[in-house]
Amino acid sequence: MKRIHLLLLSLLSGLLLAAAWPVHGFTPLIFVALVPLFFVQQHLGDSGRKGMFWLAWLTFFIWNALTTWWIWNSTAGGAVTAILMNSLFMAIVFQVFHISKKWLFRNRRGFGILIFYWISWEYFHMNWDLTWPWLTLGNVFASQPTWIQWYEYTGVLGGSFWIILMNILVYNVIRNILSKERTRIIINTAFLFLLMLVPLSFSFYRYAHYNETKQPVNVVVVQANIDPYTEEFSLPPAEILHRNLKLAAEKVTDSTGYVVFPESTLQGNIWEGSLRRSQSIRTLQKFIRSYPKLSVVVGASTFRWLKPDEKRTPAARLYRKGMYYYAYNTAFYLDNSPYVQVHHKSKLVPGVEEMPSWFFLKPLEKFAINLGGIVGTLKKDNHTTVFTNEKTDVKVAPLICYESIYGDFVGQTIRAGAGLIFVITNDGWWGNTPGYRQHFLFSVLRAIETRRDVAQAATTGISGFINQKGDIQQQTAYRKPAVISGRLNLNTRLTYYVKNGNQLARVSAYISALILLVSVVQGFLRKQNSLF
Repeated sequence: MKRIHLLLLSLLSGLLLAAAWPVHGFTPLIFVALVPLFFVQQHLGDSGRKGMFWLAWLTFFIWNALTTWWIWNSTAGGAVTAILMNSLFMAIVFQVFHISKKWLFRNRRGFGILIFYWISWEYFHMNWDLTWPWLTLGNVFASQPTWIQWYEYTGVLGGSFWIILMNILVYNVIRNILSKERTRIIINTAFLFLLMLVPLSFSFYRYAHYNETKQPVNVVVVQANIDPYTEEFSLPPAEILHRNLKLAAEKVTDSTGYVVFPESTLQGNIWEGSLRRSQSIRTLQKFIRSYPKLSVVVGASTFRWLKPDEKRTPAARLYRKGMYYYAYNTAFYLDNSPYVQVHHKSKLVPGVEEMPSWFFLKPLEKFAINLGGIVGTLKKDNHTTVFTNEKTDVKVAPLICYESIYGDFVGQTIRAGAGLIFVITNDGWWGNTPGYRQHFLFSVLRAIETRRDVAQAATTGISGFINQKGDIQQQTAYRKPAVISGRLNLNTRLTYYVKNGNQLARVSAYISALILLVSVVQGFLRKQNSLF
């Protein structure tokens, strides 16, 4: 196979991965997207030629660039860094698989190794400083909720497992056809159809027979359409809050249980420890007093002074000599009690809200988005939070923007008792691109994994309601002020996934470690034998 053919096959895999991706992708392409790259690997492994890493990097670069280019709208340097580094990490995983396959099986078999390596990588990528799980393979089905009702058992990593295994079977069938192995064609084709039909059949059945618990709560979602570049940090904070409350008043009634406002709705020197002094908090409490059952979840930018003897983290900011403070991306919960419940965003966006402390990444801090003067690393919570109505004991999970991408993290809030999920976000940074549409669709995955109704409030859109089966019940138009009301159903039952977390990842990690160890030993022994 000539070099140009290898390049074209790698290019084709990248294009197929991108063409399958939501929002407007053709999802079934994901089941064949890796097949051209598998042919590249097989040829290079058999021939002993080099270049697998760079050909894999080409595939993953194309996929990353075509599906997450919209990051450029908020930060050009961040977009280039995210695309290059994410592609690099994926190529490294594929290269390690390539080497293991050669050392263990002399490249004659072993494609299944990739399943365990890849799932282990995706889980790791959810839990380190450079986390960016936007392109977790299982996310591709966010636009096809009827296909993946079994995510309540496996989470999105089950989708990744399914995708890679399907690609392996398709590759085997094609190879069998090319080599005219009739028996293997029949066997592998049968396995292929079985692997396709069983998950889909189970999912369709589960979708048709799933019944939501009937514990209705009336929820209002507000989308004030505040531009993050020209209005959010230049308009008076009182004006922004007034726009939100004016919209809310159109739908709120005495039976409304919750109003959900977007991320960063409250601005203007809100200091924790003295919240009662905040005019924004007092205005909200005045609004709530008119409605006896009403609770409010709202996003804010807040600050907190460090105590003189408090140990500082890298997120500490110097005010003046001896005085430090933290900045937070915050969600507040208010009701008719005098108390304000607080959640600090726990999953921060690398390069925007959290600058990795690694010395060689320090220069990237200058590319961080200026969030109204909050640049660089924010302080985060290392625990999950649920907001609790003390009168009704109803608990809700507040998710701030990026947190909704993490199924395992969301599962922790559900285990803490949350019966509803509220996502508050500001997706206006990305402009009218696939970014905000993908983000909204990813909430479909959280609804299925946890079997919780979701209300999403976005500053510029999309806002909406999603039921426990992943159906989008209502959604707003982008870049238009809107307020919608809906009846969401509480659920207190825990899915298998919520109870057990990412079991598939843990099993894959153990198997990957074993495969890696055995392949290294095997490769070393073969090298030693070749010397004698």
